[in-house]
Amino acid sequence: MANEKMKQTRQELNLSQAELAKRVGVSRQTVNMIENGDYNPTIALCIRICRELGKTLDELFWEE
Repeated sequence: MANEKMKQTRQELNLSQAELAKRVGVSRQTVNMIENGDYNPTIALCIRICRELGKTLDELFWEE
């Protein structure tokens, strides 16, 4: 399942995949795979992404 919430939030903050990746300590490809639903990040990585994007785990990663 693609993570549209993460992608949309990143774009609203005018962050590229590369910039977000640098801030959370992963490759741009990892961010791309998370957004496309091809990679299941660890909880630690989810928390780092949430902090950078100013969102909670529920807001970005909870599936409805």
